[in-house]
Amino acid sequence: MDTTGSGLGRASAPAPAPTLAIERDASLGELNSFRLPATARLLVRVRSEADVRRLLADPECGRASKLVLGGGSNLVFSRDPRAVVLRVEVKGRRLVAERPDAWVVEVGAGETWHEIVAWTLDQGWPGLENLALIPGTAGAAPVQNIGAYGLELKDRFESLDAVDLVTGRTVTLDARACAFGYRDSVFKRAALDGGLAGKSLITRVRLRLPRPWQPVLGYLDLERKMAETGEAAPDARTIFDWVCAIRRAKLPDPARIGNAGSFFKNPVVSAEQCRDIIGRDPEIVHYPMPDGRMKLAAGWLIDACGWKGKSVGRAAVYERQALVLVNRGGATGAEVVTLARAIQESVYGRFGIRLEPEPVIV
Repeated sequence: MDTTGSGLGRASAPAPAPTLAIERDASLGELNSFRLPATARLLVRVRSEADVRRLLADPECGRASKLVLGGGSNLVFSRDPRAVVLRVEVKGRRLVAERPDAWVVEVGAGETWHEIVAWTLDQGWPGLENLALIPGTAGAAPVQNIGAYGLELKDRFESLDAVDLVTGRTVTLDARACAFGYRDSVFKRAALDGGLAGKSLITRVRLRLPRPWQPVLGYLDLERKMAETGEAAPDARTIFDWVCAIRRAKLPDPARIGNAGSFFKNPVVSAEQCRDIIGRDPEIVHYPMPDGRMKLAAGWLIDACGWKGKSVGRAAVYERQALVLVNRGGATGAEVVTLARAIQESVYGRFGIRLEPEPVIV
């Protein structure tokens, strides 16, 4: 039957199904904040939960091992990754609940963390200001349980959505399921240890910003700012500005000098161990923990061993903050790892303390 010119018209062809954004032999140099050279055999850009399910159905990618990459601020590429690299680019920001005790905001895992902090303040929802200028994305924040200036991500965490990289199902995890520790979570632990490393991909994170807001000021650098300015009761915006100023004065901008922020965790020791070290090095910087143990400043330990400004090849210890390793231009991951191990051996030889790296070494 000829329908030309009739009111029936022609049936339109179905829209083509979305396809995966796959790149082959993709350079990862600009996708990690250390600017270390590496090449991914396959790089997949993930912009939705549906992309993950397409990935799992793909005959080439589905059964392969996978490496989740957010902002690349917590990775050291010591070689080309063998796994399929999943670049998380899920976007979105919204207020999902306004309760008497908190604002709850939801953000896509691909959103830049510092921009989220600034955005929540602009909306009148304080609570993240101590975590300003931490590099990376929202999806990486719970993996690392990021923290700074007396506050950790777990203190502002509500829940997250993640896609199982085996089944493709989306699950929601609360703080208990995430098993947060000091710069640690279930997402950093291998499956053999009950972890989810390489087994799930975070797509959305929900943050709980408490009402009424209370400042977190019990950190030495912030106390110094209060003394310098005479501001005894700073508001959230003032704390945000202080944290930005402190970080910029001490830490290199990854956009200018390749780095992964603090390279080592601050070690936690018993009160007895701390007293023993103080007996030998009275000036050591230390902080009491709620459980009676003491946290030592890793940067001070490294500086005391004479590492500030030293280098291995083009990898170096930042001259203004010994806790940060930097790429002076053209450094390889092997040079960074060699430098880090030399620092660990030096600190252990003098203090009997093993420093643990914060970033994941691939």
